[in-house]
Amino acid sequence: MKKLQYNSPVILTLFFASLAALGLGMLTKGWTTLHLFSVYRSSMADPLFYVRLFGHVLGHSGWQHFINNMLLLLVVGPALEEKYGSGRLLGCILATALISGVLQCLFFPGAALLGASGIVFMLILLASAANMENGRIPLTLILVAVLYLGGQVYDIVFVKDNVANFMHIVGGLCGTGFGFVLAPRRR
Repeated sequence: MKKLQYNSPVILTLFFASLAALGLGMLTKGWTTLHLFSVYRSSMADPLFYVRLFGHVLGHSGWQHFINNMLLLLVVGPALEEKYGSGRLLGCILATALISGVLQCLFFPGAALLGASGIVFMLILLASAANMENGRIPLTLILVAVLYLGGQVYDIVFVKDNVANFMHIVGGLCGTGFGFVLAPRRR
């Protein structure tokens, strides 16, 4: 009999932590989702403000939001974790969470942000940049960036919903930037 393998520790831990955050949110009737797993402008003297800067990527508004993010996370993430290593990928995830959290507080002070979609879009663009080498930019990266960014800009202009399209763009830009930074270079 074959054993189960915890093959992608960062991605699987993010998945299970998000699942736990969703469960806690349901048990507390949204209290933990609002106070721990959503980011919004609040006093920097509040210690939970710093928890929320990172914890917002674990929060989800419901099962559908969770499933939409986690399916993509589980499809794209493990290959990137194998390619770049757990430590580097965790660094990319934490940096994207912090950047999107800070930008949310600066530019959208009256709104809360939650969910892993910024992380997912960072992973998508990072995956598209995965074949970058020696300053050569893969055409797949350009195509994904144009289609993705174009779709997000369209949604910002023409679709009025509660989707944080700006933070999707931020996640995508983070993934592209990390792709350039992590690309192998010949000596």
